[in-house]
Amino acid sequence: MKRVVVTGLGAVTPLGNDLQTYWNNLIAGTSGAAPITKFDASLFRTQIAAELKNFDAAQYLDRSEIKRTDSFTQYAMASTRQAVDDSGIDFESMNPYDSGVIWGTGQGGLATFEEQVGEYIDGGRTPRFSPFFVPKFISNIAAGMISIKYGLRGINYTTVSACSTSNSALMDALNYIRWGKAKVIITGGSEAPVTAASVGGFCALKAMTARNDDPTHASRPFDVNRDGFLIGEGAGTLILEEYEHAKARGAKIYAEVAGAAMTADAYHLTATHPDGEGAYHGMKFALEDAALNIDDIQYLNAHATSTPVGDISEINAINRLFGHKPEALHISATKSMTGHLLGAAGAIEAIASIMAINHSIIPPTINVEELDPAIPAHLNIVRNQAFEKEVNAAMSNTFGFGGHNGIVIFKKFK
Repeated sequence: MKRVVVTGLGAVTPLGNDLQTYWNNLIAGTSGAAPITKFDASLFRTQIAAELKNFDAAQYLDRSEIKRTDSFTQYAMASTRQAVDDSGIDFESMNPYDSGVIWGTGQGGLATFEEQVGEYIDGGRTPRFSPFFVPKFISNIAAGMISIKYGLRGINYTTVSACSTSNSALMDALNYIRWGKAKVIITGGSEAPVTAASVGGFCALKAMTARNDDPTHASRPFDVNRDGFLIGEGAGTLILEEYEHAKARGAKIYAEVAGAAMTADAYHLTATHPDGEGAYHGMKFALEDAALNIDDIQYLNAHATSTPVGDISEINAINRLFGHKPEALHISATKSMTGHLLGAAGAIEAIASIMAINHSIIPPTINVEELDPAIPAHLNIVRNQAFEKEVNAAMSNTFGFGGHNGIVIFKKFK
């Protein structure tokens, strides 16, 4: 199969609206958490989130495009513009059927849906819907908008697998290029879930933190006092390219996409398997797909959302796979800083993993004041400060409601 490399990156995150700012704040251990400003959350159990700061859609879209798009599409367009510029690729010089888009989002344009349905009800059920209602909220529209922007006529669709969504998109993009079905695929994910319905729904599940008086310390994966995840918003874009094509145009190469795998827990509507059964096999299959061994992985970006059950489920899976040879592996949970971007989480965490490879620095897990005693002492959790270490290969885990597991492995390009 053909080799696949990463030649462009773009990020719009709670830690910064560009790649370098995002990375700098990650390794500095900065929290993106603050009180919610998108709506009045004063009556909600959870009143904090990791929102974007000072994001200006007008830097990336014209006025008519902004009017026709939901925030999740605007974030996608912004991170993609950055990644395309970063890659230096000239799509106009390519056969348009050689390039495509595989994009991920878990909720799509939920804010648009809430707004339009709310107006319908408040208006006495008078059917005065916007002509942009449907194209703004449907999940596939970001992929469509990206293809229109760059004239890409190849493979184009959207993956939806809850919080595993972006890794599903990455795996599909990897395989289509491997199989010779495309030369370049724009992939990643975007999410704009800081809405009343989204936050209210997760509050009803008691899945989110209620540490409202201390936002920056609220997301605390692996800490004994964690009480739920912190919702976040944003987007991440990766340009995946067939190696020979990238080589021929003299592209900068960040990393090689070594392998990936997806599994299902087939266990519970919202909970992960307590023993991490699906996660274990997903990581194992990803290693096999990448033709790597457990001691080849130096960094694992854990899904670890800061929920009492989920973090230990993942740790059980990691310990089962890596526990008899743990010295090579360091683990961190960047959601402690970014919050949980749901369908976009895998995209920005893949970017964090790639940057760790490029800079030989592992981002920390912040807010670990007392490590949960259920976590085996021999596992190397990077706590509170970044850790300098050569990283030749990194694994990024994502798990979603419904039992979806997606794992992607990146390795240093040689």
